[in-house]
Amino acid sequence: MELHHTARRDGRLSDILKRDMRVSTGLMNRLKTTDRILVGGIPRRTNFPVKQGDTVTLLLDEPEPDYPAEDGALTILYEDGHLLAVDKPAGMLIHPSRSRDTGTLANLVVGHYRRTGQRSAFHPLTRLDRDTFGVVLIAKNSHIHALLQQSDVRKTYQARIFGHLPELSGIIDAPIDRRPLPSLLRCISPTGKPSRTRYQVLRLEEQESLVELMPLTGRTHQLRLHCAHLGCPILGDPQYGTAESQEYSARFGYTHQRLCAKRIALTHPLTGEALTVESRLTP
Repeated sequence: MELHHTARRDGRLSDILKRDMRVSTGLMNRLKTTDRILVGGIPRRTNFPVKQGDTVTLLLDEPEPDYPAEDGALTILYEDGHLLAVDKPAGMLIHPSRSRDTGTLANLVVGHYRRTGQRSAFHPLTRLDRDTFGVVLIAKNSHIHALLQQSDVRKTYQARIFGHLPELSGIIDAPIDRRPLPSLLRCISPTGKPSRTRYQVLRLEEQESLVELMPLTGRTHQLRLHCAHLGCPILGDPQYGTAESQEYSARFGYTHQRLCAKRIALTHPLTGEALTVESRLTP
């Protein structure tokens, strides 16, 4: 993959890379040692004097992954030369692990790259739980991923919860901490990290509600814990649900947690344009 930039001013190449193209020092050092920083199509050292109007090119080909590319159904919501957004179904892992290197979203995305002739990588900005479904935003190289991590990305989820929240809208402010090992779960604790979620009730039903959840912090299991903390666990949640909510979920066929990553809104890291991607799935 190539990233092109037309210089808007004179300056040292290193300064253009850092200030105008927002390239990290680590990436710049890796590229310059392999002659993958070009000015006017010619490899240059980082002290090269760039003139206004010169084209600076970075060759950002990523290494081959150590897991296989796979063909399969992949719902693409948005794609350009730098970003890919897809709908992840419930029950699918985001990334291979030591115990499993097939059947994940990463395998399908790499398969898509192979079919379309793209030398791109899998750098997800959002890492959904296995049973959480909806939008996953993926950077096609490490530079774009770093820019996304520095930007204001607004995530909106929708969930079906058991019962009714105390207000139609508000903010849940409850710190989250780890449970003692070997558990991988979290808990609400005054000694935990600050954790805040904005919510809006979309629809009330007799024993459940459809709500919109906007995380203001990014703690593990935050939305599931915050709903459970208010006495309204997400339906189908096997870890943080109550006996009553789990019995209700089983009765109505909620076999996995009804939590959908519904919408991602951001400013495109290269074009500066507003971008909103919305899932086709519903909780």
